[in-house]
Amino acid sequence: MFNITTIVTEFLLLGFSDTQELQILYFLLFFLVYSAGLMGNLLIVIITTFDRRLHTPMYFFLRNLSIVDACFLSVTVPPASINSLVNNRVISFSGCAAQIFLLIFLAYFEFTLLTVMARDRYVAICHPLHYTVIMRPSVCMKMTLTCLVTGLCFAGFHTGYTFRLSFCQSNVIPQFFCDIPFLLKISCSETFSNMLALFVSVIVIGLGCFAIIIASYIRIFSTVLRFPVKEDQSKAFSTCLPHIFVVSLFLFSIGFVYLQPISESGSIKNIILSIFYCIIPPLLNPIIYSLRNNQMKEAIRLVMSRKLLLSNIG
Repeated sequence: MFNITTIVTEFLLLGFSDTQELQILYFLLFFLVYSAGLMGNLLIVIITTFDRRLHTPMYFFLRNLSIVDACFLSVTVPPASINSLVNNRVISFSGCAAQIFLLIFLAYFEFTLLTVMARDRYVAICHPLHYTVIMRPSVCMKMTLTCLVTGLCFAGFHTGYTFRLSFCQSNVIPQFFCDIPFLLKISCSETFSNMLALFVSVIVIGLGCFAIIIASYIRIFSTVLRFPVKEDQSKAFSTCLPHIFVVSLFLFSIGFVYLQPISESGSIKNIILSIFYCIIPPLLNPIIYSLRNNQMKEAIRLVMSRKLLLSNIG
């Protein structure tokens, strides 16, 4: 924690502990979390790619979501775990900018993709006879590309707008990865316009997508409640409610961190909340969309049995 008079060329990330034993413990914890999340998401990508029965709009979006989740975990968890192990907290100016760009892009892509998935479920349940016409492959591809391109523009704007600021007072970021609210805290420039841009973005993009998701699920639930078979109702609710939980966790944790005053953006509470939007959702999504999905479980068993058969023949 020191003041410098020259322009900052690198940043120091906050470590979880200065004790070597605890650093090793954090490394192992991060490694386990990353391994579980990466394997779960890659498993979904492999299964939905090679099982032709899963070549439907729902699993097309799920495959893209799993790719985003795997990348989302890879941006923060491996660097944090390695830094904890080797006790090296330094990140370059360009490395910090790259990490922020990827985080914003992947967060935007994930949230808009979850919105599209909610819309897909609405069409599938409320308009089943028109589902194949409305959600045809070209439409699904255009929706995904729209999320990707607008996400790149969104991330480029916020990254460029953040790194136009001067950093000349301190280079210590009170977080285990680079994130915009924590950079604004240590900037020696006027940051009101940056805070206003973050506020408008979270309100327009975050609440806008959340409103679409909630509206979709309200119509889904009203349709499901008219199902004559109680088992179909419980199946629909068990699929939709975890989706709403993950979306709510993602939005409210990121909203709390990004919308609070800069003076409060360095507390341990915010570091914990950051874990809820950059680690927990990518870790939970494979559980929600694969282990709780009978079609996915059947596809996994089929692929595993084929591999065992081929290995025995070989």
